[in-house]
Amino acid sequence: MSYQNSSDPQVLCSSEQLFLQPLWDHLRSWEALIQSPFFPVIFSITTYVAFCLPFVVLDILCSWVPALRRYKIHPDFSPSARQLLPCLGQTLYQHVMFVFPVTLLHWASRPALLPHEAPELLLLLHHILFCLLLFDTEFFVWHLLHHKVPWLYRTFHKVHHQNPSSFALATQYMSVWELFSLGFFDMMNVTLLGCHPLTSLIFHVVNIWLSVEDHSGYNFPWSTHRLVPFGWYGGVVHHDLHHSHFNCNFAPYFTHWDKILGTLRTASVPAR
Repeated sequence: MSYQNSSDPQVLCSSEQLFLQPLWDHLRSWEALIQSPFFPVIFSITTYVAFCLPFVVLDILCSWVPALRRYKIHPDFSPSARQLLPCLGQTLYQHVMFVFPVTLLHWASRPALLPHEAPELLLLLHHILFCLLLFDTEFFVWHLLHHKVPWLYRTFHKVHHQNPSSFALATQYMSVWELFSLGFFDMMNVTLLGCHPLTSLIFHVVNIWLSVEDHSGYNFPWSTHRLVPFGWYGGVVHHDLHHSHFNCNFAPYFTHWDKILGTLRTASVPAR
């Protein structure tokens, strides 16, 4: 994670800063953990597994509660243990063997101090939105190239498409190159915008949640794409079509780039 160094004395907070100050003060009480090289890996894995777990439970319950299938995009599909365990195992392996050494080097080269003041609420929201839009653009270009260039697809991206019907734990079932590419976009954006550490944490949580929801296979009435108007956000239905057809819906979240370049495919999958 990218933190801004701050050695300035504490200044008077604005009303928007005061709104977030109690939360930030609580997080700063864990400063030793947050500043340790272990935190990015622990935070990433814990958040990811916590978001995946409810969908894993739902997949298990679908066998005994058929009514849950009304919300599944593919009602007759439930991931087996032979699909779930390799996905979880690969996520843990890659974070321990590859992500942790990189975060350790970053920590050793750039020790960071946490600022005393919380960010302003409006600035935090603006930064999160801009980070999502930047990430969406970067991943769209990366994703399109890895589908249009056969060598890139075979070498790096094919592993992510080994499960035609996606499920939550398949979200990070990907090559090391893809994992580092997405992580690089994620970190570059918060650095370019000079995001406050609290903003960075919240953005990472939002980004992980949206990616897990996109792969969950569940289309609930409260799913994110139903809450955003005018079809601006594609969501789980949008991304499921990409896994089904391969040649459409390359953006992870929003729909504007696919509309502009003619790669948008839509489907009406109501919550039954």
